Amino acid sequence: MNENRRRRPPEKEQEKTAVVKKLFRRFAHKTSLAVGSPAAFIAAVVVILVWAITGPLFHYSDTWQLIINTATTIITFLMVFLIQNTQNRDARAVHLKLDELIKNIDGARNWMIDLEDLSDEEIDAFQKEFQRFTKQARKRRAAGK
Repeated sequence: MNENRRRRPPEKEQEKTAVVKKLFRRFAHKTSLAVGSPAAFIAAVVVILVWAITGPLFHYSDTWQLIINTATTIITFLMVFLIQNTQNRDARAVHLKLDELIKNIDGARNWMIDLEDLSDEEIDAFQKEFQRFTKQARKRRAAGK
């Protein structure tokens, strides 16, 4: 192996990874905002209309159909990752905000912080507990208490 080609120190790798993550986060966020806009929807409708209108010009050929199928498949495939990234970040932020509220409310069960990390069965048990609590509260409200 060429001695001039040395491995980067771990700090440099971490910095590079952090920069890539930051750039991807910004790109994913801006893209999700853009594609979730009315203008993006209208643009998509216009593209579909243009494609449909050009059908007779191309005699509804296989190539004509392949163009829209390929384009929509590629766009959908890429958008899944971008939107999932944005939703994961949003969900984490909401969980952290809720955890902060739980932590600072007197009488709150602080052990419920990070509840999302429990098993599905444990979460189901808590959901049933809260459903019982809600039913009781509604009964009290209906009784005028």
